Amino acid sequence: MKKGFFITGTDTAIGKTFVSCALLRAFANKGVRAGAMKPVAAGCEQTAAGWQNEDALQLMAQMNIELDYRQVNPVALPPPIAPHLALQGENSTVTIAQLSHSFEAIKKSADYFIVEGAGGWQVPLNEHESMAEIPEAFGIDVILVVGVRLGCLNHALLTANAIEQSGNQLAGWVANIIDPAMLMIEENILTLRERINAPLLGTLPHMNTEEIAAASQKLDTGFLLRPERAG
Repeated sequence: MKKGFFITGTDTAIGKTFVSCALLRAFANKGVRAGAMKPVAAGCEQTAAGWQNEDALQLMAQMNIELDYRQVNPVALPPPIAPHLALQGENSTVTIAQLSHSFEAIKKSADYFIVEGAGGWQVPLNEHESMAEIPEAFGIDVILVVGVRLGCLNHALLTANAIEQSGNQLAGWVANIIDPAMLMIEENILTLRERINAPLLGTLPHMNTEEIAAASQKLDTGFLLRPERAG
């Protein structure tokens, strides 16, 4: 049985964490035990408990199960740069197999997990592996967050095609409006609906990070939780 969804995006800073938090809230509202994982986070701050990442902490705040920080974010890297570069700076490396082992250790604690990637689909993890290999290793499908702004058509279609070509299942996509002043927003979203071979799970207007509850009401999570999808 598939235990969750891998959240990727058309770029960095396009709302993956916000959408992930909204999905967690929506699942919890349906009585689903919902957990989260941010396998690799770059851009962490030193705390009394060690290096921690704001995105991972936001995910933890929306979970309705209890997990330790290191279970949610096993690899926390200080500099806000691509993970493989941050790891090189520490003379260290992380593999998909290691991340998969961490996921296996916690996946029975929830009905579904939201697993948030770092950056976009093809961001390198090490010399040979990338974020794109996490969904297959974890046995979960993909949700694509499209940051709706100028240039999103090309970014979204390239990413959706790359997901399909990799053999992963694109379960759906979310239109997250980054630039509310963008011309012809609805027409751009319609263009993507006609060309992406996966359902639009919802369109989120330009919102602040405190509006997670409102955002959760705009996402069609019922489709994601259908029994026939879990096979």
